[in-house]
Amino acid sequence: MTTLGFAPSEDPFVVEHGGFYRRWLSMIDDLDELRATVDRLTGTTEDVWVPVWGETGRRHENSGDRLAADGHDAAARREYLLAKTYYAIGRFPGEITPVKRAISDDCARAYRKASAFLDPPLEVVEVLHQGRPITCHFRAPAGASAARPVAAVLIMCGADVFKEDRGWAADYALDHGMASLVMDGPGTGENPFPWSPDSVSAWVAAVDHLQLRDEVDADRIGAFGISRGGYSVLQLAGTIPDRVRAVVASAGHPFGYRMTDAELDEFVAVRNQRATWRFGARDDPPSFAATSVEEERAEFSRWALSELGLVDRITQPVLMINGKLDHLAPIGNIYFMLESGPPTGRQARVYADAGHCAFKYFAEWAPASFAWLADNLSAAWDHSATAPSS
Repeated sequence: MTTLGFAPSEDPFVVEHGGFYRRWLSMIDDLDELRATVDRLTGTTEDVWVPVWGETGRRHENSGDRLAADGHDAAARREYLLAKTYYAIGRFPGEITPVKRAISDDCARAYRKASAFLDPPLEVVEVLHQGRPITCHFRAPAGASAARPVAAVLIMCGADVFKEDRGWAADYALDHGMASLVMDGPGTGENPFPWSPDSVSAWVAAVDHLQLRDEVDADRIGAFGISRGGYSVLQLAGTIPDRVRAVVASAGHPFGYRMTDAELDEFVAVRNQRATWRFGARDDPPSFAATSVEEERAEFSRWALSELGLVDRITQPVLMINGKLDHLAPIGNIYFMLESGPPTGRQARVYADAGHCAFKYFAEWAPASFAWLADNLSAAWDHSATAPSS
């Protein structure tokens, strides 16, 4: 990892910190294999993209099958997780075509195989919301029960990484004696609700589910999110501040920071460069919509925590993490939150030479996030001193 260069980029033909593969680098231990797979790419449309990633995924899945048959459980699990990750890259940015749905099924299958070795086990649960199920993954420490309930963390996924890619977060929660519920973000994976400001209600339903479980202490629930999930975790924190006791947000946008004209021009240019890539069928339009300064200002009015009246309602302990060179969630978001709202309880880690979500330093901030959550969920947080009047 230390040999990788850095660029805040969405170029899928380059492996670098801050770049396209930042989402999966922490899940792949052989960068030479990743680079070799990238070198075989001749384009990004599904006809040339999916077969390359699918082949690498199948090689690891077949290896996992052989190891499992010989009783080498730990090695088999590692191979299945690698298969899952390569399939997930092939699925990017989501199940937008039948071909993408097929490799998404491959991803889910490999993850189920990997999860068969977990102890305590992974439980597939359905969170009911407005009469519709959201399929999630739940785990709890051995011995957790109504007589011995534990703290729990809602692990919130973002726009193009699904719950199968967040199993490591559940592992960290368990390492600190906490249960976890991993849920796809609205509009992705097995979350059928569209992505909109109102979709925070789906996250609230997930908290409802946790609070009703015997294994969970209903007064000690926290939340953790990355990228779009970093936004969602703070939106949820402000929506039900009396029920979510501590939150960790890695990146996220928009919180309330208003970019300068120069920053906004650069932000729009980066997003429009990303909008040139096509990951679906050859005749499909670009996979990401182009934008403009006017559209971004309108989106700010629609989405910003400040515009939704949530900043002052975020009264619980908050840890915010990001790279200073983030090209998708400007670092000004963190400074805005530190300077706004209640004067206590807000902390931040800003990495000067890292990009979106500071994945360059994942090995540091990921375990530290769950240690922080465990500390802050060890006792009920007193909101009375900072909570705004209703």
